[in-house]
Amino acid sequence: MNCACGNEKSFEKCCGPFLEGKAVPETAEALMRSRYSAFTRADIEYIKKTMAPEAKKDFDEKGTQDWAEQAKWLGLKIIDTKDGGPDDKTGMVEFTATYEIKGEGIDHHEVAEFRRDKQGAWLFVEGDAHTHKAGEGHHEHAPVVTSVRTSPKIGRNDPCTCGSGKKYKKCCADAA
Repeated sequence: MNCACGNEKSFEKCCGPFLEGKAVPETAEALMRSRYSAFTRADIEYIKKTMAPEAKKDFDEKGTQDWAEQAKWLGLKIIDTKDGGPDDKTGMVEFTATYEIKGEGIDHHEVAEFRRDKQGAWLFVEGDAHTHKAGEGHHEHAPVVTSVRTSPKIGRNDPCTCGSGKKYKKCCADAA
């Protein structure tokens, strides 16, 4: 079976070693793919471990865990990358992660920024994300998916439940 990140390798030969701490991703895209695989397994510890310190400030671990467990993960599509190679210090990965919650398909489109830490490991810094009904693409007039609450209402200054580490008003609320 192929890895959840979309590569044709098995999880054990692709993202598994990263999530198990046996290897580190050499590129920003490889980190992005491993983070997607971590979301499909609700491995929030890996998600948190691969975040830059400033991204962790508003990170809602419980909300992210609940969201990752509720989602049925359908696929990851890498749209573009800029820098983020083995010799770079920063990088950008644009992607769409498709998932389903309560029977509704959702495309999470994001442009994510990454940088290396002092030891050279890639970290997620921040992402500019928009969420749409699956298949409707990323354009101005696409209907926006309304969040379905399974916990208390999220305030605009609360951490976004998508796990980006940003405040809700700077992340998924932009799409609402």
